[in-house]
Amino acid sequence: MSTTEFLNTDPFDAARNAAAYIAEETGVDAHDVALVLGSGWGDAADLIGETTATLSAAEIPGFSAPAVEGHVATIRSVLTKDGKRALVLGARTHYYEGKGVRAVVHGVRTAAAAGCKTLVLTNGCGGLNENWTPGTPVLISDHINLTATSPLEGATFVDLTDLYSSRIRGLAREVDPTLDEGVYAQFTGPHYETPAEVQYAKRIGAELVGMSTALEAIAGRHAGMEVFGISLVTNLAAGISPVPLSHGEVLEAGQAAGPRISALLAEIIAKL
Repeated sequence: MSTTEFLNTDPFDAARNAAAYIAEETGVDAHDVALVLGSGWGDAADLIGETTATLSAAEIPGFSAPAVEGHVATIRSVLTKDGKRALVLGARTHYYEGKGVRAVVHGVRTAAAAGCKTLVLTNGCGGLNENWTPGTPVLISDHINLTATSPLEGATFVDLTDLYSSRIRGLAREVDPTLDEGVYAQFTGPHYETPAEVQYAKRIGAELVGMSTALEAIAGRHAGMEVFGISLVTNLAAGISPVPLSHGEVLEAGQAAGPRISALLAEIIAKL
């Protein structure tokens, strides 16, 4: 499906078409939980269970290969150790790619159409709390959407009061009682935030800044899924960090923390 065709198709029809393709190719009629694995979190897929099917994202209707180094170009069906089915979305589309907000949340809507009741969103982000050194996982308690857009169209009113599941955050703390939580602000990117923008975000309540997650979480709530978010602080944000920001720094921090945070996420998934 071309970009033009995708934009001209009802987004929920597109999601159902993609879910039907996934069901046919994986042999799994319905999945239970969806995981969007951001920078640093990719190893979790190998720890939560047995991968029974791996699909190229570019072959699934409405999906495309990721444009960001550090993300994988596949969708995986995983059989967890307790018999649940996880749909692992490695191919995340970011808003800054210019494909439109429908493309950004297509994976989430496809997961919902595939039967997923729980949505797990992960990311690598900048931290505004100096105590959160690179490699620190932080639970997302709420978000601030600074993209000036929404995945919802028309008169679609959805309550976001308790968007990020307190129940699952509680399960996460059973695994690791030391986990902190914070408010995540999504900027559009692809440039990093200026020091002034970071201070603005801090003043309005943000403790984490990045370029994903919020739009996906809104779409997940609209689709009726229970949403859980967890960030990996890969660097201190601009003006707080003593060194210039770079994507290489993000990848390096993700690689260093990968085994530890992936094991953490796998233990949380096992409690769902």
